[in-house]
Amino acid sequence: MTRTLLVISAGNRGNGLTAASLGLVRALQRQSLLVGFCKPIAQPRGPGRQVDGSTALARLTTSAPAPEPLTREEVEAMLAGGDEQVLLERVVEQCEAACVDEPDVLVVEGLVPVDDALYGTSINIGMARALNAQVVLVGAPEGRTPEEMAAAFSVAVRSYELAAEDVFGVIVNKVPDDRPRGAGPVVEWMNDAVIEPLSGACADRWRAALGAESLHCLGLIPYSPLLGLPRVKEVAAALNAEILNAGDLKRRVHQVEVAAMTLPNVVARGLRPGTLLISPGDRVDTLLGAALTELAGVKLAGLLLSGDFTPDEHILTLAEPALRAGLPLLRVKTDTFATAQAALTMNIDVPVDDPARAELVVNTVANALDVEALWTELEIDREPLISPPAFRHLLIERARAANMRIVLPEGDEPRTLTAATICARRGIARCALIGRPDKILAQAHRQGLDLTGVEILDPREHVGRYIEPLVELRKHKGLHPKGAEMLLRDDVFLGTMMLKMGDVDGLVSGAVNTTANTIRPALQIIKTAPGYGLVSSVFFMCLPEQVLVYGDCAVNPDPTADQLADIAIQSAESARAFGITPRIAMISYSTGASGQGADVAKVAEATERVRALRPDLLVDGPLQYDAASVESVGRKKAPDSEVAGRATVFVFPDLNTGNTVYKAVQRSANVVSIGPMLQGLAMPVNDLSRGALVEDIVFTIALTAIQTQQRRERLAASEA
Repeated sequence: MTRTLLVISAGNRGNGLTAASLGLVRALQRQSLLVGFCKPIAQPRGPGRQVDGSTALARLTTSAPAPEPLTREEVEAMLAGGDEQVLLERVVEQCEAACVDEPDVLVVEGLVPVDDALYGTSINIGMARALNAQVVLVGAPEGRTPEEMAAAFSVAVRSYELAAEDVFGVIVNKVPDDRPRGAGPVVEWMNDAVIEPLSGACADRWRAALGAESLHCLGLIPYSPLLGLPRVKEVAAALNAEILNAGDLKRRVHQVEVAAMTLPNVVARGLRPGTLLISPGDRVDTLLGAALTELAGVKLAGLLLSGDFTPDEHILTLAEPALRAGLPLLRVKTDTFATAQAALTMNIDVPVDDPARAELVVNTVANALDVEALWTELEIDREPLISPPAFRHLLIERARAANMRIVLPEGDEPRTLTAATICARRGIARCALIGRPDKILAQAHRQGLDLTGVEILDPREHVGRYIEPLVELRKHKGLHPKGAEMLLRDDVFLGTMMLKMGDVDGLVSGAVNTTANTIRPALQIIKTAPGYGLVSSVFFMCLPEQVLVYGDCAVNPDPTADQLADIAIQSAESARAFGITPRIAMISYSTGASGQGADVAKVAEATERVRALRPDLLVDGPLQYDAASVESVGRKKAPDSEVAGRATVFVFPDLNTGNTVYKAVQRSANVVSIGPMLQGLAMPVNDLSRGALVEDIVFTIALTAIQTQQRRERLAASEA
C-alpha cells in the first residue's frame, strides 16, 4: 500500500517548499524505493506568473510521473461555488494519477498560505485528511533562534489541526551555517558544487530544540548563496530588460554592484567574476570599464544600464570585442536606485529550464535529510483509512466504469431531477426518470436544468407491457390483470418491474415515498438474494477524517439477536466491498458487562453469533458508542478489544437507536450520509431519506450502479 506524505509550509512563501518536496523524493529514491510525486493544485510563484514550476521541476529532477495540477482558476471557481468536497475529490484523482506504478511512497506538495490565497491552510487540512497522509512541515528560521523556530513549528501543528501521529517530521530550510568558509572561486558550473550538510554544535542545538517540542527532525538544510544564484536571463526577465547584447545569458549573478562612484572607485570595490554591474546608461566610462574587465579575463555576469539611455554607437564599437566575448548588455527604463532594488529583491526560485541549479538544490536537500529517521518513520504501521473525498471519488469512478441504467420513479421531484442531471453530466449513471413528461420538463425549466443525457419514461406508455409478467410473478397470490394494472400505476412498482425484467439495472426512490413504499414492491417482486434471510440497510457516514458504516438505520424496527447478527455480517460485507476494513462494534448502552437487561443480552448474544458464523470478522460487543469510536475511551472501557476505539462498522440494536444516531451525526456534524443502501435483495433497490440532499441522491445512484456491477461479477464467478 502506498504511503502518502504531504509536504506543507509552516509559514509563508520563501520556505523552500518545492525544494524540500523534491529533495525528499530524491532521498527516498536513493533507498531503492519507488516514489511518486504530485502537486495537485498549482500555485504560480511570483507576480504575473501563470505556471506552477513544481511539476516541471519534478519531471526535470526525478523519474516520478507528475500529473498536471489543477489551475488556480479551477480551484477558486470550485471554492466560490461551495464545492470544496468536489475539489478534494479532484485532489484524490490527481494523486491516483501519480500512483499508476503503485509507488511505495507518494510525496504530495501542498499549498503555501499567502495573502492572495488565504484558503491554503484549510485546503492543506482537507488534503491531509482526504489522502490519509502524514504531514512533513517545512520552515525557514528567518532570523529566529532554534527554540523560537521549534515553537513556530508547534503553532503550525496546532493550526493545521494535526495529531502527533499525523506529523511525519519537520524539515528546517535555510539554516544559517556558522562554519568558517573561505571565499573560494566563483562556481559557474553548478555540477561541480557540493554543499555539505550541517553538523556539530549548530546541528545539535537545532535537533534538541525540535525534540523539546516533540518534533521529529528529518533534516537541517544549510543556507548557501550558491542555491540562489540566478542567471542573467532570469534577471532580464524579472526586470523586463531589453537585451542589447545577449552574449552569455547563462552566466550566474553572484553579486550586484551599483556604479554610483567613479570608475576607479568601482574597480577598487572589486569587479569580481559573477558581478552584475548596474550603471546609469549615460556613463560611458562604466561601459568601457566593464568591457576592459571582460577582456582582462574577468567574466562579469553582465552590465545593466538604467535610465533608458541608448549607448553611443562609437562607444559600442569600442566595446565590441568584449561583447563578442560574451559580456551581456541589458537596458531598463527605471532609474539606477529602483533597478538595483528590483535586482536585489527579485524572485530567486529555481527556473524550470535550469537543470544544474535544480540538481544542486535537490541534492543539497537530499544529502541533508536523515535517511535513518525516514526509514524509522516509514516502518511504523499506519492505519489505512479511506477518507470521504477518497470514498466519493471511488464511488464516482466505479459507477462511471459500470455505466448502469438507473430508474428513478420520482421523476418530477426537484432534488431527484437535479441529481439525475448531475449524474448525466459527470457520467455517473444513465438515469431514467418515470413521470409525466410535461411535469418533468416544466420542473426542469423552473430549476434551469439541462436534461441532456437523461431519459424520461412516460408511465402511460410502459404500464401495459408489464401487466402479464407481473400476473405471472404474483399468480400464487391470485393477482389478476386488472389488479396488476392498478399496482403498476404506482411508479415505484412500475420501476421495480422494469428492474425485475432487466430493462434497467437498479432503482433509487424515497425522496417522496416512505421506506415501506420503496421496499414493499422489491420484497414482493425482487425478493431476497440466496443465503439472505432479511433485508437491512447501511449508511456510509462521511465523517471529516474517515468513512464509517452505520446499520441498520432504516428497515428493521426491532431485530432479534439472530437478525442483528445477520445485519452485522451484511454490513461488514458492504464495508469491505467499498474499500473499508470492517471492524464491527455491536452498539448498546452498556460496554461489556457494565450494564444488564434484555437489550444488552440481545446485543451480547448477537455478537457471539457473528463470531460463530464468521470467525474471520473482527467484532466486539456490547460497546457503547464512545467506547467504539474514541480510542482513549476504548482503551479504558475495553482494554483487550481489537475493535474498541477503532470500529468502522457500527451495528445498532434497533431502528429507533440507529435512525436517531445517524440523523444526529449527519445534521449536527454537517456530514454527508450516503444511503441508505439496502442489503440482502437479489437486485439493487435503494431507499432515500425524505430529507435527502441532492448530493446524497447522486451518491446513492452511484452506489446502486456499483452494486449492480458487483452482483454481475458474483454471478459470473459462480458460473465459472
